[in-house]
Amino acid sequence: MARVIWTKLALNDIDRIHDFIAKDSPLYARKTVEQIFRRVDILENFPMSGREIPEYLRKDIRELLEGNYRIFYRVKKSGITVLRIHHSAQKIPK
Repeated sequence: MARVIWTKLALNDIDRIHDFIAKDSPLYARKTVEQIFRRVDILENFPMSGREIPEYLRKDIRELLEGNYRIFYRVKKSGITVLRIHHSAQKIPK
């Protein structure tokens, strides 16, 4: 079982996602955040379940998709690090 660590940037992304959605629907904001956390939970048992990020083509940096969001994470022997959460319409930094 792999240990999952969230970076401060990823947690800030979660907060921004929640706050943005909550302007229209606090309930949907909470559900969206819960879905993202549940999706990341699968990495504990299946760390390679995400795909390689097409923009980077690095085997250690992967992504999971959850709804309109891309969850970027790094796979190491020591565990999984969730790096960022981006809306799929956003351009990701290189």
